[in-house]
Amino acid sequence: MKKLVKAAVLGLALILGTTLFAQDKMANNIDNSNIALSGYSPVSYLDLELAQRGNKAFKSEYQKVVYYFTSQDQKETFDKNPKKYLPQYGGYCAFGIYAGAKFRVDPTKFIVKNGKYYLFLNNVELDAKQLWLAEGNHKKLKSAANKNWDKLSKTHN
Repeated sequence: MKKLVKAAVLGLALILGTTLFAQDKMANNIDNSNIALSGYSPVSYLDLELAQRGNKAFKSEYQKVVYYFTSQDQKETFDKNPKKYLPQYGGYCAFGIYAGAKFRVDPTKFIVKNGKYYLFLNNVELDAKQLWLAEGNHKKLKSAANKNWDKLSKTHN
């Protein structure tokens, strides 16, 4: 499995080389208007285990990052405890962080585990969620990703 992981990481770096460098200076995976999660609701991910697009009529800002929600109830739930609903690794691909790099994600590719949600890259070349699941040891992957995130999260614009 280690050879597969190394090959996948190399493939990611080659496929997304320009994105890698552009994203490396950001602590949160946001667009130019500071909208997180491509507009998907963090409450839907965690509480419903669904990827649902939020509505700009229901938005909150937390630490200069904007989050959208599907309803006023979701917005209020987030506002009561925003830290609970923040994506792991600033919303970057969990497998990418495990591999030591920041990659944008497909907001519909995620897993919920132990009260946290993890997002993943998915394109025609690679399904990072499947690589994460194929490894079979969430605890080990998360431990390595957490160590990498300590370094990667310190780089800002």
